[in-house]
Formats: sequence, structure tokens, C-alpha cells
Amino acid sequence: MNLVWKIKPRKPNKYYNVENNNPISRDRIINDLVPKRFGKRGMIWTSILIIFCLAGAYAYYRQLTQGLVVTNMRDYVSWGIYISNFVFFVAISLVGSLITAILRLADVHWSTPLTRIAEIIAVSAIVFASLIIIVDMGRPERFMNLFLHGRLQSPIIWDVTVISTYFLISLFLLYLPLLPDLKILILHRKPSVNKFHKLYVFLGSFWKGHKDQFRINDKSINILCVMIIPVAFCIHTVTSWLFATTYRPGWDSTNFGAYFISGAFLVGAGAVVVAMYVFRRYYKLEKYITELHFEKMGKIVVMLGLLYLYFNINEYLIPAFKMKKAEEEHLRELFSGSYAIMFWFAIFVGMLIPIFILITKKGRKPLPMFIAGIMVVVGAWFKRYLIVTPTLLHPFLPMQNVPESYKHYFPSWEEWAIAIGSLAGALLIITFFVRILPIIPIYETIIEQNEESQKDHSL
Repeated sequence: MNLVWKIKPRKPNKYYNVENNNPISRDRIINDLVPKRFGKRGMIWTSILIIFCLAGAYAYYRQLTQGLVVTNMRDYVSWGIYISNFVFFVAISLVGSLITAILRLADVHWSTPLTRIAEIIAVSAIVFASLIIIVDMGRPERFMNLFLHGRLQSPIIWDVTVISTYFLISLFLLYLPLLPDLKILILHRKPSVNKFHKLYVFLGSFWKGHKDQFRINDKSINILCVMIIPVAFCIHTVTSWLFATTYRPGWDSTNFGAYFISGAFLVGAGAVVVAMYVFRRYYKLEKYITELHFEKMGKIVVMLGLLYLYFNINEYLIPAFKMKKAEEEHLRELFSGSYAIMFWFAIFVGMLIPIFILITKKGRKPLPMFIAGIMVVVGAWFKRYLIVTPTLLHPFLPMQNVPESYKHYFPSWEEWAIAIGSLAGALLIITFFVRILPIIPIYETIIEQNEESQKDHSL
């Protein structure tokens, strides 16, 4: 296969054979990066995810047939673990704009091996962010009423609009850079041994690799990168407005937009770090996802962690200083009440400990980075749960003449099954993506390798 396609010159990004420090050949790059069959561990992992998804589907069937009474949500906690999951998925989805758009427009080319990982995570997360909203509705047949009878004054309509727009842009940012790789996948293996040959032909048969095609494709990607940044900021700002426009203790804040966005970038970066380590180890991609990538991503995570920590201090310090009566009850519940363990767990595990790990050079090695990334993601989920539930349990008017169950909230097994099933569903989409598509852009890697070889020859 003779790859003679040309694209806009880019700064070289070296890919060396770790054994002899020589540049990796084109054929070796293709063989290393084409999708691999699942081994035994891959099949076990996929089976576990499918089981969780089926359990979630069964729980949702019970909710559809019996109503929201199967949940523990009541008049006060009408948003529970479902909305926590929604905010969590929206947060992770912002990683697409961080890695793909911001770093690409900033001419940061070391991020090339990470762009597709980020976009796959973004698309998977935004799919389940949309689905979990339908689950939370209780009457999904009324979903179309949002479009048929929506009011522009409602932040919910703004949320539906920006989520749909963000999903389409993310899908295109995943698809357009994939076109040269699809041609490679079509030519690399015979159709008889390539299970996904027809899919590759369907998605990329029109791609011939002409100069004009590359020019149009490159320009389109740059336009999408510019577009997705304001849309990404809007999606989480609008999500924060769903809370901030409600006059409740803990939500009545002008800081919520920046607070949500900074947290979203942190958890998204943490998710990419976890994916980097897993794919690097499982698919043996040490030559492509190097320690340099972990070093640079570690510095990004530290920066985002410090930024999010600042907004957390701002979010709690000012209400604590003024100590209005309703805010006082809410803050006491978080700092020393029934939610204190979860709150301090989210603060220390989700922010402080990862920052202390990654601030040192040894902490930015792959394994410590992986541990810190998991801590960031887990802490972020609990942080979203804390944003939703404690506030709903602290209305301005005291709870009177209601059953005791209305004054507390802990998700029912159906809620847990649906929430865990949605998380497993997002992981399942990522798993199928990496089985079908190259995790690392093949063509861009070859071009950068060729540019590096030409540079070495010229010297």
C-alpha cells in the first residue's frame, strides 16, 4: 500500500522503537494501530458490562411499568442519582473540546495520540447524558413535548439545544479525522478476514486521498474545533443554570457556571489519563503513548485541579462568611453532618490527593497517573451527587406533616441499577469503538514519522 496522501505540514512528533531508538516503519505503525481482536480478558470485560446494562434495563422496565414510585425520590428530592449521573456525563464529555479543539488550535501536536481517545469518551458520555434525562422523566412518551411545546424562557430547552449541538459537532470531530484511517483499514486486510470491511467501506469508500479532499477536511476540522469550544462552555454553563436559576441554598450562586466548567475539564482530563493507561497497557502502545504524554497530561491535570479547587473555595467560603440561616444548615450538613464523609472524600480524593501525587515528577509516571486519574473520576461522581441531593433536602420552608422518608434520600436498588447500567453502557460504547476503530490516528502518526525521517536525513 503506497500512502502518498499529503496534508498541511505539522510539527514532528517522534515515534521511536523503544528497543533500539530507531524510527518505526510505516508498516509497523499500521500493524500496531489497526483494531485488534478481543482476547479472553476483553471478552470477560465486555460480558460484565453487558450484564450491568441488562440489569439496568430490567430496573428501567420496572420503573416504566410501576412508575417512579420504585425510586426513593419524593416531593423534596425529585432529582436524585439520575441527575447526578447526567451532570457527571456532561462533565466528562467536555474532554473532547479540551484535547481535540483547544490543544489542536494551540498547535500542540504531542496530543495527537490522545485526540481520538478524547472524542470517543466525549461521544459516549453525551449519548448517555441524553438517555439519563429520558430515564429521569418518568413519562418518556412526553419527551417530544420539549420540542413541540418548549418555551425559550426555560433553561431546560437551552440544555436540550446545546446538548444536541455538542453531540453533532463531537460526532463530526470523531468522524472527519478518521477518514484517512478508514482507507488504510479498507486496504490493509482482505475483506474475507476483516469482519468490519463493509462498515469501513460504507463510512469511507468516497475517500480517495486527493489533495482537495485533505484541504477541505483539514479546514472543516479547524472550523469544528472553533465551534465546539463555545458550545462546550455553553453546555455546562446551561447545565449549571438549571441549578443556579433555582432559589435554593447551595444553588443560589453566580459562580456556578465557572465552577461547573472547571470541574468538567478536570474530570474529563482524569478520564483521558485512565483511558491512556488502560489502552497503552492492554494494546501494548508504549511506543505511541509514551511517558512524555503522561508527563504533559499530569501537568494539565494539576493545573485544572488547582483551578477547580479555587472555585470550590470560592463556592463555600463566601456563603460560610455570610452564614445566612438556610445556607448555614446546608453547609453544616456538608462539613460536619450526615454528608460530611462523602464531602471530604470528594474534596481530598477528587482534588487534593491527585494534586499532591502529580505535582512531583515521579507522580507523573504512568501508574501513579492512572491511580490519580481514577481518584479524580470517582471523586467527581460523588461531588455531582453532593451538588444535587443535600440542597434538595434543605428547602427554605421547613418540612412539616410529611412521612419520615421524605426527609432522607438514598437511592433504591432500581436507581442504583439504572445508574450503574448507564455508566457500564458508556464504557461498552467505548469498548466497541476501540474494537472497530483505531485508538490512535494511524495516518497522522505515519505523516509525523515521515516528516521526522526527512528531517533526520536532511541533517
